[in-house]
Amino acid sequence: MKRNPLILFFIVAIVAAMLFAGIRLARHNRASGPVKGQLIGNLAPDFELPALDGKKLKLSDLRGKAVLLNFWATYCGPCKIEMPWFVELQKQYGPEGFQIIGVAMDDASTEDIAKFAKDVGVNYPILIGQESVGQSYGGVGVLPTTFFLDRDGKLIAREFGLQSRSVFVDHIKKALSQGQSVQARK
Repeated sequence: MKRNPLILFFIVAIVAAMLFAGIRLARHNRASGPVKGQLIGNLAPDFELPALDGKKLKLSDLRGKAVLLNFWATYCGPCKIEMPWFVELQKQYGPEGFQIIGVAMDDASTEDIAKFAKDVGVNYPILIGQESVGQSYGGVGVLPTTFFLDRDGKLIAREFGLQSRSVFVDHIKKALSQGQSVQARK
């Protein structure tokens, strides 16, 4: 069977155009999304959500600590990869005034979320998310979505999807270096 080179050329050209358009659109959305334009550099939207232990956690109560705020779900494959990193990072940077907060954004029961967190060995608070909280951060249509807050509660960075561990470490170090620590506030 002989292939027509002209048809092959058109297929390659269409695929290349689609890739170019997709990459350009992704860069445009990332650069001009609501969080990038309106929230980065400003105070993070405050919220109060129930934790797995039944207590409520209010984000503003963590002022003085650098915070990694991670929106995730039990069904999310990339979330399962990064959560063990978060356990290690909480151990490593927690004594310096760092706190990870996980916000579960799926429809699983509290019991299922708690079992999942226990199986992973989570050593940081897991909150039961609400869509309104995700919306206040510009929407979390991609899971995981992670925000980094400095010690003053200002958003300094966000990441969509699975990132390398070194990206998290760089943002954590930056968050720890900015704002007033818990001790300075006393």
